[in-house]
Amino acid sequence: MNIHSIYRTIGPIFRNRRFRWFRERIQPQASETILDVGGFADTWVPHEPCANRIDILNIHEVPCSDAVTASHGIHTLIGDGTALEMADASYDVVFSNSVIEHVGDYAAQQRFAAELRRVGKRIWVQTPARSFFIEPHYIAPFIHWFPKSVQKKLIRNFTVRGWMTRPSPETVQGMIDEIRLISKKEFQELFPDCEILNERFLGIFVKSYVAFRV
Repeated sequence: MNIHSIYRTIGPIFRNRRFRWFRERIQPQASETILDVGGFADTWVPHEPCANRIDILNIHEVPCSDAVTASHGIHTLIGDGTALEMADASYDVVFSNSVIEHVGDYAAQQRFAAELRRVGKRIWVQTPARSFFIEPHYIAPFIHWFPKSVQKKLIRNFTVRGWMTRPSPETVQGMIDEIRLISKKEFQELFPDCEILNERFLGIFVKSYVAFRV
């Protein structure tokens, strides 16, 4: 088993529940357009089509088969979520799942949030909770509560991801620079016009936050 197998095994448990919440609260319509910022076709294809067109935007090309495009109206775009080229309110729904924590520092996260709010008439944005005791990218307890200088020393030998992938010092530094988990207070500041949902683990621990605007 590799690190991606772990994510593929655990991830759908939470994603499927979250997708039900998305459909219940956002209520996408068959005639509408969705922009998925930083996503993948795997988010959409296990479910019945829910929009006329779904544009998936990433900073690099993400392959998507013709069959998927035909069945779910999915198209792939290349662009930067912190500087979208789309007009204001140009999509009925803007969707983003576990992306905002990857865009860099808090200033970059502010730009990302502002762009999603600008382009989408309705929005749905999820991110892991910094308060949750497991860091989901490294799969290790408590490591994200330490200063980055300490995390850098621990990732290779004291996390599941480190044991399984044996990242180089350069790779570790890249992860440290890229990933910044967000507190609930910060998330509310990033999405002031949104309602915040708490996604819980075992019904007790807040695992992630969802900001949505209808």
